[in-house]
Amino acid sequence: MTLLQRLQALTATTARTLLEGQGTREPRLHLQPLGRQLPVLEASASHARYLKLIADGLIDEGGLVGSGTGIGTSTVSIEDVVSGTAQDAGFEESAAAASVDGEDAEGSTHLALVFVKCFVIGFIILAAILGNMLVIVSVMRHRKLRIITNYFVVSLAVADMLVALCAMTFNASVMISGKWMFGSVMCDMWNSFDVYFSTASIMHLCCISVDRYYAIVQPLDYPLIMTQRRVFIMLLMVWLSPALLSFLPICTGWYTTAENYKYLKSNPHICEFKVNKAYAIVSSSMSFWIPGIVMLSMYYRIYQEADRQERLVYRSKVAALLLEKHLQISQIPKPRPSIQVEQSTITTMRRERKAARTLGIIMSAFLICWLPFFLWYIVSSLCDSCITPRLLVGILFWIGYFNSALNPIIYAYFNRDFRAAFKKTIKSWCV
Repeated sequence: MTLLQRLQALTATTARTLLEGQGTREPRLHLQPLGRQLPVLEASASHARYLKLIADGLIDEGGLVGSGTGIGTSTVSIEDVVSGTAQDAGFEESAAAASVDGEDAEGSTHLALVFVKCFVIGFIILAAILGNMLVIVSVMRHRKLRIITNYFVVSLAVADMLVALCAMTFNASVMISGKWMFGSVMCDMWNSFDVYFSTASIMHLCCISVDRYYAIVQPLDYPLIMTQRRVFIMLLMVWLSPALLSFLPICTGWYTTAENYKYLKSNPHICEFKVNKAYAIVSSSMSFWIPGIVMLSMYYRIYQEADRQERLVYRSKVAALLLEKHLQISQIPKPRPSIQVEQSTITTMRRERKAARTLGIIMSAFLICWLPFFLWYIVSSLCDSCITPRLLVGILFWIGYFNSALNPIIYAYFNRDFRAAFKKTIKSWCV
């Protein structure tokens, strides 16, 4: 006899028993002692639970609780149904299946997040390394680019490339793995490299803005002011001064609190750059706020001068055309070349204006990339109760890092000489 037939027979028997008990056994039930009534009541309750289970549709035509195949299916006996344990087992299996599904969904989300992180981080690192290497090689190969200004550009490219190699790589390992794997000594070295090369990159941008200021505002005095010796001293200061903000205070533990320094030394698997208030104010001022103010003031003066020169060129052109037309009408011989507007001067002024525009774009990219990070840096350091999610901190770091990959792209797009040099260099690599 199949399980379904046994259940149908048991159902019919139970129904008849209950009906007969109501007509014949019910009067005797009240006459019996209470101790003898309890087993009968328990049996009736069991039969009632069984009938309710059938009425609720838990038994289908193929049997009880599933077909016996697949994950989460099981066989339930008639005794389990009558005793009321089948429903508890079903609830436990449903909860276990829901837990497994939740873990699978969480694992898929984590895997997708790791993939996105690897793609974005890898793109930024490769763009920073290859783009800045292209700048260095192009200036070395093409004599036309070997001018005073591009000394700063090449040095900036070296700093940005070292940011990618010495700072981004370690940060990438933490972002992807979620832990520090290189010990406490390398933690201090990584933080020092990060502060050192990022500060050097920002200071290079500041020096470039000063160089452009003298080239546009004081073009006659520019060769006397920006000599090779003075440029060398500026570059030397740019590479040495960030060490006072990075290696010295970080390796000696001055940058953080005594409690946090002991905590990091006793937990080499943790690397957190938690600074004290004094270091936060000094480092952010030297690395961002002071260079940013200098760049803004220099570019504002450059913009004013470039606008003045553009109006002057326009007026000179108009005056030259009117003079030439007047001479033609009056049939007077053409004047000496000194009266005319020199085309070479106009070309030089146009080139300087384009350089100023490129500088403005570089400065705008610098502010967009680094301003959010330094705002968070100074606020979180001064506010003891402020808590920032770890993911947001990582995003702010990598937006700042992205500035090191943007500079070569800006040069390639807005500077004609660099664009031509990049094309020739890439062709020479591909051949």
